[in-house]
Amino acid sequence: MGDDVGQGELSVAPGAVASIATGHRETTIALPRIALPGASLRLSRQRLRLSHPACGLAALGVLCAACLAVVVCAAAGPTVLAPASRYAFPGWIAGPLEGVFGHLVSDPLALSYGLSAVVLAMTVAYGIALASVRMLSMRTVVIVVVALHAILLMSPPLQLTDLFNYLGYARLGGLHHLNPYTHGIGAVEHDPIYGLTSWRNWPSPYGPTFTLLTYSVSHLSLPLAYWLLKTATVLASLAFIALVWRCARQLGHDPRYAVLFVAANPIFLIYELGGFHNDVFMLVPAMAAISLLLDGRDRRAGAALMLAVSVKFTMVLLLPFLLLGARPNRRRARFLTGAAVATVALAASSIAAFGFSIPNLSDQSTILTPFSVPNLVGLLLGVGGGAPALLRVANVVLVLVIAILVADVARGRREWLSAAGFATLALLASLAWLMPWYVVWVLPLAALGSSVRLRRSALVVTLFLVLSFIPATGILLGQLHINPMSTSVGRTASAREQRLEQ
Repeated sequence: MGDDVGQGELSVAPGAVASIATGHRETTIALPRIALPGASLRLSRQRLRLSHPACGLAALGVLCAACLAVVVCAAAGPTVLAPASRYAFPGWIAGPLEGVFGHLVSDPLALSYGLSAVVLAMTVAYGIALASVRMLSMRTVVIVVVALHAILLMSPPLQLTDLFNYLGYARLGGLHHLNPYTHGIGAVEHDPIYGLTSWRNWPSPYGPTFTLLTYSVSHLSLPLAYWLLKTATVLASLAFIALVWRCARQLGHDPRYAVLFVAANPIFLIYELGGFHNDVFMLVPAMAAISLLLDGRDRRAGAALMLAVSVKFTMVLLLPFLLLGARPNRRRARFLTGAAVATVALAASSIAAFGFSIPNLSDQSTILTPFSVPNLVGLLLGVGGGAPALLRVANVVLVLVIAILVADVARGRREWLSAAGFATLALLASLAWLMPWYVVWVLPLAALGSSVRLRRSALVVTLFLVLSFIPATGILLGQLHINPMSTSVGRTASAREQRLEQ
């Protein structure tokens, strides 16, 4: 019934198996087959010659050069690449590369097409890097990953203003003593962060642990708080990648493939890391929970997962699958004990800081992005897009899919990591508000799980999100007079979004 494959099916032909240095001995680890969307999954080496080391090195070089080009253009002056720059663009936002190469291109149309071309080139380079991973050393992979993080640290926040929203909610509560779960940033119009934010009439949707973490910078000057939060995000991202590496080693997988599958993904680089989004703060304890479970430290695994949930509620999706992965029953009891103790402690800290107010997730569920699956399905069905009734159906389907996957794992038909990945894909498909960096939720599960189909699906979703969210797509659709939000459902959702922003 399932499509998961065992470790034997992940093996490649003799001669295509990599030997990886482990301390002072050599460990032979079978690499998974590479999945490239829209192409044959077993292209011959004679046709593409991707086994040559130069191919992988060139692909990684393209990723570094592309990220550097985007950062340089974004830091050169106010542009569409950094939305906050339309309000203000002091040097502390622009970063150390401000004006280093002059003002460069400022035309919005040229920059939009340029960014689109760069992201597409990065997507191709990503595929080549995965296909040639056998010829790359772990040292090379580590150097490139660290270099990419260092490059993007110098960038102003790309594409969206979420980083300033984090600071806005932090100052709202930590500095102005207003509950961010009952007040929006609009309640402190006099604060200098106000002009850089969006969602001004929206109480915070972020988890209590993340919110309390940001309180630590709320009393600092805005430039210092900005750089500390950016740096913390980049360091958390590196910790997340390190945990992916550790989990791959624990599972007997090649860590080079797992690390590149996540860290070289163009959406992860440009939208997640380049936008300094807080998902990495959720993914660090989530991956720690998986690693701890694989080590048999079940109580700590349960506690780590609850910490991830308190950062962002999304990770509650992992709970049934980690519970099933903790076998036999005495391990499950230990896991639940750790989870229960952590939940009590985290709930107590949340109540002490915010009372019984909880993150505002309800508003987000009422607005749409043009290319969310429910909106596209609603347009195809002729109901005007992601209508409320259709969104309720999507939620029911999500619950059914999770139940089926849980049952499959319980019966031994699926491996639990891959099942968790498929459940995460189902979650992405159910969301009315779908943002590109959400793909990072599934990438580590796909990289570590045994299902080839899950990896293929994650790559297809990556390609879909790239094509959906690059600026060129919106420009071209506008020229063709195609607007997925032009229906009554779309207009209602757009009006609600504008009210939340104002």
